[in-house]
Amino acid sequence: MENVFAKMKKHSVFSWENLGDIKEGRGQLGEQMPVLVYRLMQYTMLDVLSKEFGNDKANVFFRDAGYLAGVEFSKNCLNLAIDFDAFVASLQKTLADLKIGILRMEAFDAETGNLTLTVGEDLDCSGLPVTNENVCTYDEGFIAGILESYTGKKYDVREVDCWANGNRVCRFQGAVVK
Repeated sequence: MENVFAKMKKHSVFSWENLGDIKEGRGQLGEQMPVLVYRLMQYTMLDVLSKEFGNDKANVFFRDAGYLAGVEFSKNCLNLAIDFDAFVASLQKTLADLKIGILRMEAFDAETGNLTLTVGEDLDCSGLPVTNENVCTYDEGFIAGILESYTGKKYDVREVDCWANGNRVCRFQGAVVK
């Protein structure tokens, strides 16, 4: 048991397998947990990183972590070998089934690859007080990682509307990086 913890404490390389067997480990409590617990981890981590490195750098860390999560999520939870419409439908279903959020594709330009999508009832900010800021930097990276995994093209994804900015959904614009 000690070797497992020593290996995990290194935090050198993320591996999907390091997430463990949640069904086995949480036989009575199950896989579900309140969004409050997720946000408690997320926002305390962001607070610590912001104090240590500044807000801009902390957001870079969160976006990068989201990107890594999006790539790994894609490889382990999505079918990357289907046409675009089927992929979007599958992504919508998977995000809803996992209670991550309700995805809606608003616009997609097949020629450029650029897109606009919304995520409603998302984990990061739905229900937060209005602070007049966009707070879903982790989601920017997560979506960019998913899009790159599917298309093979690097994406820059930015949140343009957010619940914390007074909107009822989070809206993201993604552009292929040239």
